[in-house]
Amino acid sequence: MSDLDGTLLTDDKQISERDINSIEKFRSSGGLFTAATGRGVAMAENVVRKIGIDIPCVIFNGAAVYDFERREFLWHSSMPDCAYNYIRELETEFPDIGIEILRGEAVYVTDYNKTVGEHLAIEQIEAVQCSLDEAPRGDWLKVLIAYPPEKISRVIDYTQKKCKKGVNWVHSSPMYYEMLPEGISKGYGYKKLLSLIGKEDLFTVAVGDYGNDYDMVRTADLGVAVANAQEHIKSAAKLIVGDNNSSPISQIIDYIETL
Repeated sequence: MSDLDGTLLTDDKQISERDINSIEKFRSSGGLFTAATGRGVAMAENVVRKIGIDIPCVIFNGAAVYDFERREFLWHSSMPDCAYNYIRELETEFPDIGIEILRGEAVYVTDYNKTVGEHLAIEQIEAVQCSLDEAPRGDWLKVLIAYPPEKISRVIDYTQKKCKKGVNWVHSSPMYYEMLPEGISKGYGYKKLLSLIGKEDLFTVAVGDYGNDYDMVRTADLGVAVANAQEHIKSAAKLIVGDNNSSPISQIIDYIETL
């Protein structure tokens, strides 16, 4: 189970041919390969299709398990009502903040800034721009805070002091900070996936690079960090491979074959 951005994907958001070939070989030998990503349905779909993933994926940083072949959610959690209040607080405290609400297959931008614009452009996503009160309530899967790296630590400090009850916050990249339902993580999501497909007895391998990958890497049978991973992710891993531009998945598969 692989994270996408900063792990499977190179810096220019591509997948190396070596990794694609290794994944195909691994699957043809009976292995299962899937993704565990903070991306939503639309943002993850192109990558999933390119690799040809044929089992469900963990999306929204563990808040949902989605079957891209059948185009349906097999399971999802939902943000508590307090998420609305937390967003309102952040809008007041940080007037230039960027906020995206992910609900089902739609993305609602309630607070637009340059970082949000760059995010939507990179992922080629058409979002609905509206006020917080205009965004549909209920079944929010996650809330993404988009803020420049030099400013986002202020948001992290604020939320850890005043906006923690009922939710889980994860720092998923230098400019993204995400609010999830309490108890939700990629580690929770991959266990839910295994239960849904009846494969709870499988030997699990999980690879990632950033804070939102910690629980998944820590709890897998074989936790792996790429060389560009944050230090606490490396500390949680049992194996460290090359960086995301060096076909790390092929290195992991080569290692698995030696076990």
